[in-house]
Amino acid sequence: MKKQQGFTLIELVVVIIILGILAVTAAPKFINLQSDARLSALNGAKSAIQGANSLVYSKAALAGVERTASNGTPAPSVDIGTGTPAVTQFGYIQATLAELENAVDMDFNVGTSPTDPTITTDNNAEWTIWTVNGVATIWQTGSPAACSFTYTQAADANTPPVYSVMPTADDC
Repeated sequence: MKKQQGFTLIELVVVIIILGILAVTAAPKFINLQSDARLSALNGAKSAIQGANSLVYSKAALAGVERTASNGTPAPSVDIGTGTPAVTQFGYIQATLAELENAVDMDFNVGTSPTDPTITTDNNAEWTIWTVNGVATIWQTGSPAACSFTYTQAADANTPPVYSVMPTADDC
C-alpha cells in the first residue's frame, strides 16, 4: 500500500496568502456595486420621466394645450390612458407627486426635504420625492440625499422641463 500525503503546512499558508491578496484587490470593486446599482436605477427613473414627458407633450400638442399654463380654469389636461387625465404645464408633466405618479406609473414616498432622505409619508414605495414650487427632487428610498436628481417643470411655453445633472457613483 502507498502512503497518502496531504498538503504541507507551507503549501496551505501560501494558498491562504494568495487568496487574501485576491480578496483585498477584488473587494473594493464588489463593494462599489451598490452605488453603481443605485445610480443605474436613478438614471432609469430619469429616463422614464423623460419618456413619459415626450408622450404627454405629443398628446398635449394634438389636443392644442401645449402652450397653456396649468393655472387656468379649466386646467389643461390630456388623456394618457391611465384613467386619470394628466394635468399639464405648458404641455409637459407637472412636477407634483400626483402627476408624476400618474404619468410615469411610479409610487413615491414623501421626503422631509430635498437634502434630507428621511421619509415623512411612507407609502412603502421604492422612490422618494420632495416637491416645491414646480421642482421635484427624486431619489431611491434608502439612498443618501446626494444620490438624487431634480425635475423642474416647464417655466413657459418656450422652455421645456429641466433635469439636473446626475450624481456620480461616489454620491450614491
